[in-house]
Amino acid sequence: MRIEFDRNTCIGMFQCVYEWESFQRDEDARKAVLDGASEDDDGIFSLAVPADEQFDAKMAARVCPVDAITLYDDDGEQLIP
Repeated sequence: MRIEFDRNTCIGMFQCVYEWESFQRDEDARKAVLDGASEDDDGIFSLAVPADEQFDAKMAARVCPVDAITLYDDDGEQLIP
């Protein structure tokens, strides 16, 4: 599973931070940060999700109020949102 985070869309509600430890608060920018992610495009970050953290990643994606988090399965099919 792979997670994609659109930091430009993020509005800093930080709900993802409470669901998955890979998301951190950036108080200065009022945006979340996806630790260990690579920036694929301007403001778009992606990261492979470890198997034992997939549930938490799904919860982080589901609680995002602006759908800034998207999950993809190993075949590249979009899971959430």
